[in-house]
Amino acid sequence: MADIVPARLALLNAGSVASATLTEGLAIDFTQLLAATVPDIGAARLEQMRAQAAAGITKRMALAAQLLLEANADLAVLQAHPSDTVRGWACFAIAAQAGWSLPQQLAAMRPLADDGHFGVREWAWLALRPRLAAHLLDAIALLASWTADPSERVRRFACEALRPRGVWCAHIAQLKEEPQLALPLLQPLRVDPAVYVQDSVANWLNDAAKSQPDWVRSLCMQWLQESPNAATARICKRAQRSLA
Repeated sequence: MADIVPARLALLNAGSVASATLTEGLAIDFTQLLAATVPDIGAARLEQMRAQAAAGITKRMALAAQLLLEANADLAVLQAHPSDTVRGWACFAIAAQAGWSLPQQLAAMRPLADDGHFGVREWAWLALRPRLAAHLLDAIALLASWTADPSERVRRFACEALRPRGVWCAHIAQLKEEPQLALPLLQPLRVDPAVYVQDSVANWLNDAAKSQPDWVRSLCMQWLQESPNAATARICKRAQRSLA
């Protein structure tokens, strides 16, 4: 972070540019960015944000979204903001809409799941994952149609959002024990041409292999028999990388 030149950091904190790396994203002062995004957000809310400056990034993302909702910030404006961090706040704001149904939240999240910035796409699934996990079977049924989306980013969301172990998030105990529940998401993606999606499917199965190794071995064997192509072979090889 110390290598980020002051002029560049000032642009990031003002929300004028998107972060180019994870390091830039982590260096952003959320209090400054909040003030720049919604100038009338109020001193009390800015102080709440400032008090959490040392908290983890996910906790601060959720807090920023909460403060923006309290300030009645325009969600459409947040979703179109030049700053990827602000668009990430929009992800958490959508996830925090308690009055919305899961289909409504997924529909609102879809453009962010398909965002051109890598960071926004990660925030999209991370923000909604707790709600998806809490309504697991409904979530799987709803996301099944996303596996046929023209966008590889949306197809990847369908898989990545419900990884049994995941990254920077709580595990989903039911999928660790019953990974077969997610077959409506995994099966259509076993021949996906996009490496971005293949890696997500392989990582999903690698997660599952830590608790259900025999199931993963058996599924990969089945897939390789049914779909003897390069995409499936790559997925299955990476899926079993942690198995003896």
